[in-house]
Amino acid sequence: GLMGGSLALAMKRAGLVRRVVGYSKSPSTTQRALQMGVIDVEAPSALLAVSGADVVVLAVPVGAMGATFKSIRHLVSDKTLLIDVGSTKQDVVLAAKAALGRNASTFVPCHPIAGSEMSGVESARADLYAGKRVILTPTEETSVHHLERARGLWQALGCQVSLMSPKAHDDAYAAVSHLPHLIAFAYMEGILGQEEREHLLDLAGSGFADFTRIAASEPKLWRDVLLANKAALLEQSRHFQRALHQLEVLLNTDNGDQLQKTIARVSTVRSAWKPHGK
Repeated sequence: GLMGGSLALAMKRAGLVRRVVGYSKSPSTTQRALQMGVIDVEAPSALLAVSGADVVVLAVPVGAMGATFKSIRHLVSDKTLLIDVGSTKQDVVLAAKAALGRNASTFVPCHPIAGSEMSGVESARADLYAGKRVILTPTEETSVHHLERARGLWQALGCQVSLMSPKAHDDAYAAVSHLPHLIAFAYMEGILGQEEREHLLDLAGSGFADFTRIAASEPKLWRDVLLANKAALLEQSRHFQRALHQLEVLLNTDNGDQLQKTIARVSTVRSAWKPHGK
């Protein structure tokens, strides 16, 4: 898809690989990847895609990680660098340990902070990761050698690499990534639940477009992410609901002064914030 295809194109452009072998459960995806030059060879199975590979990238929804690890484990060696691009890490780490056994040392969990509401290999581009942050979440089992290989790979693509524990990662991204998606989905569901939804959508402008952009994200991927990180996500949802309730109280009491102060505070912080790498 977008993440795996973009990584393949970026590694090719940087001269990090000689040949890319790809596999997808969808034959149309691998055919399109071949046509675009994202991959050089189509493998008949995930297991055979891994055969002889120096670097293996798992670019599947996090809910499919367990089955994917199991399908490739017999050809993962201690020399294979195994990475993923998933948005949650604790569940992926547990799946790797369960499926790979001692070869879990070759797995370096990765989360590149890049992407788009677009999905599919058709949207892949070689510059997707340039200048972006990548979080690595090594565990006690992770080989230092493979950790440094993964760090070097991302740095060679122009990425800024940071290290976190899997739990710290999931707690943080529940707040700054997973909750915004949940809110965007809920907001759109609220619009769609109204009889005048078509009229409302017809009247919407750039503010609506900015706020709802991520509501167009890939459903299966985000279903898996939200479920995988539900404990941390629900905690962040409670923080949001408290803040929303406080604003509703200000509206109900016509407390314009405090409403303006609240808006001013968050507006100042948001105006000063810049995405990493910008």
